[in-house]
Amino acid sequence: MEAQQGGSMAASGYRVLQSQPSVKLSSGYSLPLVGLGTWKSAKGEVGAAVASALRAGYRHIDCARIYGNEHEVGEALAAVLAEGVVRREEVFITSKLWNSDHDPARVEAACKQTMADLRVSYLDLYLIHWPVTGNTGPEVLPRLEDTWAAMEKLVDAGLVRTIGVSNFSVPKLERLMAGARIPPAVNQVEAHPYWRNEALRAWCEARGVHLTAYSPLGSPDSAAITKRPEDTPTPLKDALVGQVAAQLVRSPAQILIRWAVQRGTSVLPKSVNADRIRSNLDVMDWEIPADLFQQLSAIPHQARMVDGSFWVNPQGPYVTIHDLWDGE
Repeated sequence: MEAQQGGSMAASGYRVLQSQPSVKLSSGYSLPLVGLGTWKSAKGEVGAAVASALRAGYRHIDCARIYGNEHEVGEALAAVLAEGVVRREEVFITSKLWNSDHDPARVEAACKQTMADLRVSYLDLYLIHWPVTGNTGPEVLPRLEDTWAAMEKLVDAGLVRTIGVSNFSVPKLERLMAGARIPPAVNQVEAHPYWRNEALRAWCEARGVHLTAYSPLGSPDSAAITKRPEDTPTPLKDALVGQVAAQLVRSPAQILIRWAVQRGTSVLPKSVNADRIRSNLDVMDWEIPADLFQQLSAIPHQARMVDGSFWVNPQGPYVTIHDLWDGE
């Protein structure tokens, strides 16, 4: 990982990064380690969040067409670029191909629609959002391999610099990579101390696939979307996380974000609160001591917060959760 960074202290007391530590991807491009997540960021709020993040020093904005807010993200990005706060080439923009656009004939149009909404002439990273198309029958159709071939053509055309996947298990990655001309550079998955995804992380690391952690705080505001009980334990409220935060004089959110960075993943905390946005980025010039890091990495409770159960269909390729994640 590239570790150069510089910064100055804002009036709020948070560090404003002039450059952000990043990881070099297999594509040759560098991915900033902390990005702003925009899932569940409401219209009327997400634009201000993006502007606050870029002014605070974020250089990675994570988007998706299905989030329904890319147009507002694009407006905010264009405004900040016009102000001269940052140049386009300094901002890493990620978006994702939705399930309904897996047909190879639809991939380019879907990508171009996202680019138009975001007001950019290229995407830094484009991901297959889920290994799901919504079809009935025992196999995913269109085949993921065929969708991937269309993704590769986006790179050939200069529309996208790097391509990857999200929510892919090891068996699905193996199948995809077996015939890939351009291997996936990134797998974006849920990861936090309550769902370490360690076997997947190690497999990806050994094969040059970078792991990005979404929902690093356990997505405490997504219970209704994911259909889990409101009182489901989340790492943000974990007693050990709280103890480590108190000992290091940090917030629980900062501990979880730093834990993700320290284990070698990039991470996508989401917030629309300007102070929390700045605080979430203030994780680069300190470390969790090794003993405390190991304790956080050994929390026995392990459970996905976003388990994908909404894709289970007795008439589809994923009859059970086991089918979706291949037992992982």
